[in-house]
Order: sequence, then structure tokens, then C-alpha cells
Amino acid sequence: MANRRPNLERYRGGRIVSDEPITEACVVLGRFQPVHRGHASLLSSAEEWREKNAPNMPLRIAIGSINKPQNLANPWDAGEREKMLNSSLRELGFDAEIVGIPDIDDPPRWVNHAESYHGPSGVLITSDQATADLYASSGWTVELIDLEDRTSLEGWRIRETARMMSTITDEEAILTVLSPTVQVSVIEAMIEMDAFRRLAFMGEGGEPVG
Repeated sequence: MANRRPNLERYRGGRIVSDEPITEACVVLGRFQPVHRGHASLLSSAEEWREKNAPNMPLRIAIGSINKPQNLANPWDAGEREKMLNSSLRELGFDAEIVGIPDIDDPPRWVNHAESYHGPSGVLITSDQATADLYASSGWTVELIDLEDRTSLEGWRIRETARMMSTITDEEAILTVLSPTVQVSVIEAMIEMDAFRRLAFMGEGGEPVG
């Protein structure tokens, strides 16, 4: 399959740097804090749907909240999340374009704002009903994917588990604890980026966990 995976560095302020207009795409939108197995399932379902129903469209992953300050809810920046996504995609065996989108904290204007980053009305593939409704009301075709095990695959739960591991230096222990919810390839990328240690200092008062 041809490589359709540009880096975030090829985007200026989240927008594709090109003289050509941004094409329609099958879009998957998320914060990916971090990329977990629920995201991997959604991406696999999105690619399967795209290949069957819209093979001429690219799969485009939109990373949200790229302008938010780092804290326990947003501990990893856009470049780090891109690396997680690339690791996930390699393990899944397919490619996708990646673009970042800053938040504007204005839901009624969100889709119009986001379209200048991820492209015009194409197909949104999501597992979130509120996001599906928002895009459908703006004229998008929406494919709602039903995911299993939502409780354990909630981002805040995985971040809290990662925070408990933030002072652990044993990589095998980190892999053992997190692999039920995060792909091994993603965990390995996070270890390589030293993405866990900072979580120890993001609690109340900035004191390390332990």
C-alpha cells in the first residue's frame, strides 16, 4: 500500500501545508491521551469501512486539543501523540494521514473550525454519539462504530494507571501493567520518549507520586 502518512511537521498550525485544497477523507477524531486499544479498534474499523465503502478517500486521523497546556488530562503533546499513532498504525498494518487541530471551546462552531484542518465534509467515523450528532448536523456522513469494553478503555483510567507506573524503571513491569489497555508497540514508543516520568509530577501540588 502506498504511504499516505505525512508527519505533523508537514502541517502548519495543524493545517496541511500544500497549494492543493484539502481533500475529503474518512476522518477519525480524538485526543489520543494516550493512544489505547479502544483507539486501535476504532482505527481498524475505520480502515475496514474505508476500504469497503470509500477506497478513493484517504483515512485521516485528527488529533484534538493540540493547543492545551500540559496537565494530567493532556500530558502528551501533538508530536508525541503522532509518534504513538504511527506506532499503533505500524502494528495494525495500515497507514493514515495525521493532522492536529487546536480547540476553540465553542461546540456550535467546532465542525466549521475543524474542517479547515481535517478537510471538508467527508465521512466521520466515530464511537462517540455526541461527536456523531455534531458532525451529522453539519451535513457530514457519519459512521457510528460500537466499541466493546468502554469502561476499562477510558482515557482517564489509563492515564491514572500510567501515573502509578511513572516512577517505575522496570520496562517489563510497565509493559505487563499497561498492555491489557495499550498496544505493546505504543507502550514501547512511550518508554522511548520518556513519556511516563512527567506524570509523577502532575498530581496536586506537583509532588511526585509514590
